[in-house]
Amino acid sequence: MPLPEAERSRRYLSLEERLQIADLHLGGTGVRAIAALVGRSAATISRELARGGSKTGPQARTKYAPYAAQKQAELRGRRPKASKFDHSELAFLVQKKLCLKWSPEQISDHLAAVFPDRQEMRVSPEAIYQALYGGGRGDLRGDLHQHLRTGRAIRHPRRPAAKNSGKIPDMTMISERPAEVEDRAVPGHWEGDLILGSHCRSAIATLVERQTRFTMLVHLPGDHGAITVREGLLAAIKTLPEHLVKTLTWDQGTELAQHRQITLATTIAIYFCDPHSPWQRGTNENTNGLLRQYFPKGTDLSVHSPERLLEVATELNNRPRKTLGGSTPAEAMQRLLSEPEKPIVATTG
Repeated sequence: MPLPEAERSRRYLSLEERLQIADLHLGGTGVRAIAALVGRSAATISRELARGGSKTGPQARTKYAPYAAQKQAELRGRRPKASKFDHSELAFLVQKKLCLKWSPEQISDHLAAVFPDRQEMRVSPEAIYQALYGGGRGDLRGDLHQHLRTGRAIRHPRRPAAKNSGKIPDMTMISERPAEVEDRAVPGHWEGDLILGSHCRSAIATLVERQTRFTMLVHLPGDHGAITVREGLLAAIKTLPEHLVKTLTWDQGTELAQHRQITLATTIAIYFCDPHSPWQRGTNENTNGLLRQYFPKGTDLSVHSPERLLEVATELNNRPRKTLGGSTPAEAMQRLLSEPEKPIVATTG
């Protein structure tokens, strides 16, 4: 039952406003001028004309029908609304990809690519998030939020994270890094960091290639001091072809105090971010967030074997990325290698 006109929120256009829009539009008034006269934004007027059936061009000005537009708005406003996930096939596919730890955005893009002509199989990332944070809808299970990278059932505001750092000798700062690193046009530039376990007693080193987003996980047995990290990074870097070993960007954590030895052994140039500037290695920060789905905060990371790290890295590298046009990091890395037929797997160092 639609609300009486007097009880409708001011945020929605009224029938009187739609009649005014129709008269002005029919008379040749432009969108911005209509918006000023009606007291609405130009975007609202443009969207209303499009929804109401109006088309561009001088011959289409009579196409906007205010009474039909009002009826459509009332139908859209009815509650309760049916859930997209009442469609069992859609719910099954979304649930399947969530269990593989795909993000809602990856799932939405995948469905759009696989079902371009089936509107019932299309769903926005926000609709997936709302269903998960709402305890499930339709045929979508209520416990699937645990497969999100945060694992949370409700939304929380982001809080800045602080990380202790110490003085490292002979650092070369990110301001001196070659300009080619920034635009990602040239492969072989990496970002790295540690993800820490409970009480900072265990860690895994992560390396992400900036162009392909290809991820390598480095096993750190026993501790994550400078010597252990040096040996782990050297083992990982030496598995790469020379043309994919150019630079590494790290924060100012003391675990990289042996950076000069790493450069001497591999020729990779190492650059350090400014203090408290995680966005300077944004690709790595994002990847570490994804990895928390597999290695939750507050857990002991030393229990994960090199084989488990390899399994996780390979699964992550086979997720499609919007920034890669739907390709996976593994596919993007494969194209960079001199032997395309060689299978691509991540290394654990």
